[in-house]
Amino acid sequence: MPDDDFDEDPGYAGDDEDEIDTGDLEAMIWNLLVLINPGDEESALRQFSLWRDGMAEAQGDESQALPILKDAIDWSAGFYVDWNDTESLVDSIEELAARWNLDIDWGGDPSDDDFLDATDVPALMAVAYDRLREYGYTLWNWNTDGDAYAGWIALSRDDEGMQQLCSALGIEIRPASDAF
Repeated sequence: MPDDDFDEDPGYAGDDEDEIDTGDLEAMIWNLLVLINPGDEESALRQFSLWRDGMAEAQGDESQALPILKDAIDWSAGFYVDWNDTESLVDSIEELAARWNLDIDWGGDPSDDDFLDATDVPALMAVAYDRLREYGYTLWNWNTDGDAYAGWIALSRDDEGMQQLCSALGIEIRPASDAF
């Protein structure tokens, strides 16, 4: 398990939410990327560069920060799937978990259409959440305000920091065992 912890640089000064510099969006996004890419600063840097380029194209419109982040991390550090796309959810979570050589026991054969038809995205997210917790990771989902599910994986020891940082960013998150 990687021993990289929450990056204590300009967007996050400690455990107290009051210490997060909410005026520095770039620093908060950087810290989020470090959390969802534990032990992989190269990927965090690549995603940060994509996010900054997207923000430049959006002329710094902070209301576009989350959609741009979603695009920057899609399938490399995050997932975004339609409400009924169980196959894409399984594929994306397996892709994300493979970064740490983790296998998820889905409770059935995820390549079997009958298995996927008999379940839904929230149930599969709950299974993945439980399996990842066994390895010290948390599967998070964020409120998309739509007909989709989205989220990422981070080290469980960073749960409190994740909640504080996302709160400061205005991203409503929950553990994936409690889907939106």
